[in-house]
Amino acid sequence: MKTHNISKNNSVANNFLAEIRDVKIQSDRLRFRKNLSRLGEILAYEMSKSFDFTKKEIETPLKNMAVEVIEEQPILISILRAGMPFFEGVQQVFDHADAGFIGAFREKDFSSSNKIDLSYVAVPDLDGKTVVIVDPMLATGQSMADTINKLSEEYGKPKKVCLLAVIAAPKGITYLEKTIQLPIELWCGAIDDSLNDKAYIVPGLGDAGDLAYGPKQ
Repeated sequence: MKTHNISKNNSVANNFLAEIRDVKIQSDRLRFRKNLSRLGEILAYEMSKSFDFTKKEIETPLKNMAVEVIEEQPILISILRAGMPFFEGVQQVFDHADAGFIGAFREKDFSSSNKIDLSYVAVPDLDGKTVVIVDPMLATGQSMADTINKLSEEYGKPKKVCLLAVIAAPKGITYLEKTIQLPIELWCGAIDDSLNDKAYIVPGLGDAGDLAYGPKQ
């Protein structure tokens, strides 16, 4: 699995990453969601450089010209609920792409069970397509692996799977490398140190869904 960590090169993305991590700023839900969306746009732009392009002739006010455009739009899939603001940023870039949605979550008692619930799936046909899965936090990698396996087994085998994450953990990256057989590529804003005993990324930013929308029961 090829991994692209955009924090290796300084850019304005550093500012947005700093704000979503900062406890003095992240309590502003509107700003938190907006920063997730901004990072979605940046990562989508970076990912677009890896796509196939084709020439297309267009008419300008003065003359016709040939331009390079993306050959085929990807299918965008968001992991609910934390992924929504991040997904909106990606969708701003790929505004003609079809979209799908998955409800994926761990059982509450993570210490005694690693079971992932994938009870809600609404996606188009994925066979032979480039599929972009959008989830702000790649922690253990288990829910992502289960998602990819379920999609490829039941909704068509993708040509390629692209993952977009705001923050990833080394454990999650390693797990996907060992588990997923499909061609897969990851773009992330940062790769952090480790996971704690509750499988939260450290230093991370906390619970992205709660910060975006408020605490859940």
